[in-house]
Amino acid sequence: MKSYDIIVIGAGIAGASVAAHLARTKRVCILEMEERAGFHSTGRSAASFEPNYGPPPMLAFTRASESFFNAPPTGFTDAPLLTLRESLFLVAEGQEDAAGNLLAKASELGEISERAAREVFPVLREGYARRVFLDPNTGDLDVDLIHRGFLRQFRERGGDVFTSHEVKGLLRRDWQWQVATAHGIFAAPVVVNAAGAWGDTIAKLGGVKPVGLQPKRRSIGVVPVEDHPGAADWPLVTDVGETWYCKPQSGKLIVSSADATPVDPHDAYADDMAIALGVERMMEATTLTVERLEHRWGGLRSFVRDGNPVVGFAPGSEGFFWLVGQGGYGIQSSPALAETAAALILETPLPVSVIGHGLELTHISPERLHA
Repeated sequence: MKSYDIIVIGAGIAGASVAAHLARTKRVCILEMEERAGFHSTGRSAASFEPNYGPPPMLAFTRASESFFNAPPTGFTDAPLLTLRESLFLVAEGQEDAAGNLLAKASELGEISERAAREVFPVLREGYARRVFLDPNTGDLDVDLIHRGFLRQFRERGGDVFTSHEVKGLLRRDWQWQVATAHGIFAAPVVVNAAGAWGDTIAKLGGVKPVGLQPKRRSIGVVPVEDHPGAADWPLVTDVGETWYCKPQSGKLIVSSADATPVDPHDAYADDMAIALGVERMMEATTLTVERLEHRWGGLRSFVRDGNPVVGFAPGSEGFFWLVGQGGYGIQSSPALAETAAALILETPLPVSVIGHGLELTHISPERLHA
């Protein structure tokens, strides 16, 4: 039996980032079921930083994370984590209520004319958008650099990462959690459940009440844009009703219908019909013609019923800490979310920046889901 102070289950962005914080003062290991870290949701992100995107807790975490992305700790990375890219929010016919919801929570969002929108996105179809809003504070995140940076921090602080270590059993005994894998048993007083879409599965193994985690599939297609030499500089473009979006990436254009299909936890695959719908909607909004896909992929985004993350110790299950339900906001919120989770685990003061951006702990506590 290998003993630690804290065991983190899951080596995606949530597990890697919180483990890096915890390893400053505790003996920590990460158990990952796949052969490599970040195989599922982390490795399949659309890689955007959108500080006006998400429910209130995620807005707080994302906005509090911006300074980290712009000025990471020494040695974290040797290249920029965040590259600025503006975002256009288009209000299509019938989306006035959605526009109102966006404006109610948005910060530094400015309305521009359709003509001005075409200056930055020249393929916008005339008459499609009833209103257009520009967010100048968004950008592209280098997900791989961020994830590897946290894992590097973790290892440099003495942490151990065990891949191909799927959790087979979880038992609380003698004030410790015993975690069984095919390669042996690990023990620690505290277990952090950062297992993403498999979060409720892990909880059930330990007799912990699930939180109602629902994985939802998101499908993304990649289309060529060789006929548009300036496409690499286009903004991220979406309608406020979240029925489609497109974004330049690696010389191509990624497009999605923003689908959120409930599924069981699995190695997600792309839904061709969902991608076709996204392409169709993009072509309705633009003068682009798409004749083929060059690539496609699917990923899982996991939610509980209110759309907020679940961060905190499980009621009635000593030493079992939830860190799940980040939805589609896990990368952009990871620095501040991990710092907050570590503070709750270690019972130290919460980050001032997160509180300053309006975080309410009751909105992320597991207790809210069992009331």
